Amino acid sequence: MTATSFRGFRVHGTGGGDDARLETLSLDDLAEGEVVIRGEYSSINYKDALAATGAGRILRRFPLVAGVDIAGTVESSTDPSIPVGARVAAHGCGLSETHDGGFAEYARVKADWVNLLPAEIDTRSAMGIGTAGFTAALAIHRLEQNGQTPELGPIAVTGATGGVGSFAIDMLAARGYSVTALTGKAGSAGEYLKNLGASDVLDMKSLELGEKPLEKVRWGGAVDNLGGVPLAWLTRTTRGGGGIASIGLAAGHELNTTVMPFILRGVSLLGINSVEIPTALRREIWARLAGDLAPRHLDRIAPREVTLNDLPAQFQPYIDGQVVGRTIVRLS
Repeated sequence: MTATSFRGFRVHGTGGGDDARLETLSLDDLAEGEVVIRGEYSSINYKDALAATGAGRILRRFPLVAGVDIAGTVESSTDPSIPVGARVAAHGCGLSETHDGGFAEYARVKADWVNLLPAEIDTRSAMGIGTAGFTAALAIHRLEQNGQTPELGPIAVTGATGGVGSFAIDMLAARGYSVTALTGKAGSAGEYLKNLGASDVLDMKSLELGEKPLEKVRWGGAVDNLGGVPLAWLTRTTRGGGGIASIGLAAGHELNTTVMPFILRGVSLLGINSVEIPTALRREIWARLAGDLAPRHLDRIAPREVTLNDLPAQFQPYIDGQVVGRTIVRLS
């Protein structure tokens, strides 16, 4: 039986900024959906920190349960393809934007947002992977669909110590790519990144980015979590036929470049949106996460576990850029 009341971390919109706190909720407080999930684990993403602190305008209505990820067991379902008792995960799809999210002991979501977890992935591991690991896998999937191979040369991964960057390094190295990690934490996190599989670690602050429309080729491709100036530099330094998966905007949302890398070298810029993708593709990526893209170093990438009670103190370090790797949230 679903509990008549349960705990959740909910964000309220106020005149002076957002107010986020643990509350006692009921299913009547949650957005509509065909599937009720008894939450076991969630995870903390940079997007969650933006929502919880009000540093970014993530939520589009209030109040809303925060958390873009959740994994657990199906408590009730009106969709025969999602059976009661199944182990599932849900992420993206408007969770913690327009729909109540995963920082709660129960969540109610639409059936086509639900992913039946492969037998190889339990609910805790699913949230160790979470949106970050899923996004990294989707980026690699798209790059390889576009023709990316290890023979094209080293892959640059920016924002390397974050969740997406960490998983991208792990997965790319396992697939035979030479990976260069680009980070502002090269001194403190260099060993961590090399243990994940990075062949080289470069300090972003020490790089000469240049200003020419085309710079000397350095990369066979890239996974970029930064946007802004670093992404523009990657377009100028990626070899012909290489792809750049654009995921984040931590360094800025603008992109000042020229068409020359695209029309003279044939560089491809691939936008990676892990929130709104077809259900079939989302489930295909989860199947790959249990197979050829299974993280080799999940415990290194997601070493921390906190509880719902711990959540309020967890977000500011993400905003301040102090976090390496992933944090799992135990919900029950």
